[in-house]
Amino acid sequence: MNPLEHQAQLPDLFLTRRQWLARFGMGMGAVGLASMLGDEARAANDLNPLAPKNPHFPAKAKRVIHIFAQGAPSHVDTWDPKPALTKNDGKSIPGAGGVAFGSPFKFTKQGRSGLEFSEVFPSLAKHADSMAVVRSLHTDIPAHDVATVFMNTGSLRLAKPSLGSWVLYGLGTENQNMPGFISLRPGGGAPGGAQNYQSAFLPGIFQGSSINTQAQSVEQMIENIRNNYLVPKEQRRQLDLVHQLNAIHSQNLQKDAQLEARIEAFEMAYKMQTAATDAFDIAKEPENVRSLYGSSTQGKQLLIARRLVERGVRFVQAWASGWDHHNDLEDRLRAKAGEIDGPAAALLTDLKQRGMLDSTLVIWGGEFGRKPTRDNRGADDPGRDHNNRAFAHWLAGGGIKGGVAYGATDEFGARAVDNKVHIHDYHATLLALMGFDHEKLTYRYNGRDFRLTDNFGQVVKGIIA
Repeated sequence: MNPLEHQAQLPDLFLTRRQWLARFGMGMGAVGLASMLGDEARAANDLNPLAPKNPHFPAKAKRVIHIFAQGAPSHVDTWDPKPALTKNDGKSIPGAGGVAFGSPFKFTKQGRSGLEFSEVFPSLAKHADSMAVVRSLHTDIPAHDVATVFMNTGSLRLAKPSLGSWVLYGLGTENQNMPGFISLRPGGGAPGGAQNYQSAFLPGIFQGSSINTQAQSVEQMIENIRNNYLVPKEQRRQLDLVHQLNAIHSQNLQKDAQLEARIEAFEMAYKMQTAATDAFDIAKEPENVRSLYGSSTQGKQLLIARRLVERGVRFVQAWASGWDHHNDLEDRLRAKAGEIDGPAAALLTDLKQRGMLDSTLVIWGGEFGRKPTRDNRGADDPGRDHNNRAFAHWLAGGGIKGGVAYGATDEFGARAVDNKVHIHDYHATLLALMGFDHEKLTYRYNGRDFRLTDNFGQVVKGIIA
């Protein structure tokens, strides 16, 4: 036995960069950015994938606030008035499988445009001339989980990137100290979960970061935002060392896309310690602004949404669940509408006052609509069952033609009949408002080019200014 063969050799005294990261970690915590730590490879270039980019053509909309009314609001009680339904209340509707349920709410014309609003939205009615209502939306399947994911990703079967991920991928973000896509959720989430803000086969850095807005403090909203072991100066030194080691390894051996994405996540986590604390702290807003939005969870969400887009975040989704009204529709829908009416109107007012509405696209709506008939489960307190053949969304801000109602349903609101808008058409239109040709915003994966609208979609030009 040769003793020299059993002595430690110089290479044994060093760890690979993967081993070093695995053993020592970065002490940054997840910061709600687990998406960035996934297995998806980042784009194969040396540029910052989140750097601001130009769209295919000039567009007014630079950012998006998507208020997702999950649960499927009844269109015939909110944005699609049906006098014939009220006139035939309690009578059988041919082919509808039940008796008519006339809306318990009155509709009146608002603004110079005369756009009709349900009485449950008195505050939003003041913005009638800034809003476009699409009354002819339809989707494929009237099941909450599936339809919710379809609305957010354009896919019923494959796991595909969400709308927010596509927008972030195409435009980058204006704030390199914050995630470019943030999902604001009041607590426990919704059907479909992370699929609704996933990046799927896009690089993980484009995935949405989920924030619990029911938490009382920033530290509770974003877990592990603070490092309890190292001061910022030491964290910076640690990150700089990792970058140096990674550069040496990349130059002498090979690049590791997964590990580079992980290092980017640590870098973002470090930057967020200051940026996120400021952005999510609504106590820094003047009292008159906080009063405008109100003290509800929905008001808090939308005020945070405004603060985020004001700081350069590209896409913010605010979840407003609770619209599944199979029974007691009159009381429950009125209450739910009351939760969003004031805050949403405050958001539009606030954006206008700051000169931001023209460049911010605001969207409201759910995953499908409701039937014009009484749901048998409601008994003496009726509601409405699911309806994928007709529903409505409203849009305001960046590039939208205000004071218009686009498309139409039949006399009872059972199905879209004029200027029908499928989900793929809707997505194509949203991308067009952001400056993209939906057929050209693609990502090559598994041997083919994918896009948000699959192989379908026509832009709805009637709502674009």
